[in-house]
Amino acid sequence: MKILKELGKAFFIGSLIFVILGAVQLFSGTFYQNGKQILVAFIYNQVYSVALYMANVFLFMHLLKKYKGELFKFKVLVFAICAGIMISFVVISLVEMFLQTTFVGLTFAEFWEQLTPGDYYISMTISMVVNTIFYVVFYYRYRQETTVKEQKIIAGAASAQFDALKNQLDPHFLFNSLNVLTSLIEENPEAATRFTTALSKVYRYVLEQKNKQLVTVEEELKFAKLYMSLIKMRFEDSIVYTPPTQISNPDAKVVPLSLQLLLENAVKHNKVTPDKKLYITIYEENGNLVIKNNVQPKNVMRESTGVGLQNIRKRYYLLTDRKVAIEQNQKEFKVAVPLLTKNISSGIPKQEAYISSKKYDRAKKKVEELKGFYIHFSIYLIMIPVFIYLNVKSTGFPWALFPILGWGAGVAGHAMETFNYNPFLGKNWEERKVRELMDKDNK
Repeated sequence: MKILKELGKAFFIGSLIFVILGAVQLFSGTFYQNGKQILVAFIYNQVYSVALYMANVFLFMHLLKKYKGELFKFKVLVFAICAGIMISFVVISLVEMFLQTTFVGLTFAEFWEQLTPGDYYISMTISMVVNTIFYVVFYYRYRQETTVKEQKIIAGAASAQFDALKNQLDPHFLFNSLNVLTSLIEENPEAATRFTTALSKVYRYVLEQKNKQLVTVEEELKFAKLYMSLIKMRFEDSIVYTPPTQISNPDAKVVPLSLQLLLENAVKHNKVTPDKKLYITIYEENGNLVIKNNVQPKNVMRESTGVGLQNIRKRYYLLTDRKVAIEQNQKEFKVAVPLLTKNISSGIPKQEAYISSKKYDRAKKKVEELKGFYIHFSIYLIMIPVFIYLNVKSTGFPWALFPILGWGAGVAGHAMETFNYNPFLGKNWEERKVRELMDKDNK
């Protein structure tokens, strides 16, 4: 389906190019003589357009997958442009050879003998213009998505943190723990003392980690062990908990209290009795920490809201592109949380420092954007006379208009983005729209 969609785009762009070329020819008095010429020219045009578009799209997708957010850095972008020119040159050569040997009847030797640089001018120019527009459009979309995500991270950090705190320890857990403690005080004072100590450690850990975005997996597993000791005091041998024997990278990071939420969910949503034991296992797999339990749902239970899982997913979304994976069948339920190895700030700065840092980052980013635009605009001004000179030397056909106008459109778009201006929607439209969408999400 994706390939068909791209083929449709290629055909549309090819048709648009054909119409523009036809208009130029009509204006210059060299239009086609009859319908047959128009049909042949249209077929030739579409073969070139589709082949060039698909080759460059596959190249672009490969580069996007390889470099991701770094694609639009200067060095990578220069490499991408050079690769696009080479790909376009090869495709034009192959298409021209195919058309000349298949439809015109030339041999390979004759084709190579009559091949001249002039055969590439128009096709390469159109390809470069279309590629430039393609990159400009995609870059604009990329910037919009990045801006929205950055705004959501800034505005949603407090909300996500609030949700995390709100759902870290279910009030029912505290209530049940106090009930267990009450019974232990009468039956086994020594066990009650151990239980109280463990309970205080649980809440101390919660308070210590409440402002952290990530903690080491070693810390989280220690806390999970402590938390399960409380649960086992309540359910005794009805729960079988198996932690991992070792972790390949103990310094890898996870979202704090994610294990507690998942362990609590397992206990909350399943029967836990001596004849129906709950088996909970934690292990490492493919760079993830997997929490698995057998499924034996309670007969009478309020419908799950999924707040705990949603909370974990939301916090991971704000920190990384890796997703929390959930698998469920009639026998078992598994959640895989990513083990993160990149350095991410482990604390949220104070308000003044945070605002100051954001202002500096914003100013620095603005300077880089201005610098990028001025470089782009300077190169464009330098290339205009070059295009005109090549046009005069090569042919009377005014092909230089295509790169000048196409690139000019890209420069205009770059200017509008840099100076935050839209001729149709007004200044600061993007920022206003982002805030509007964020306000809508928060309702």
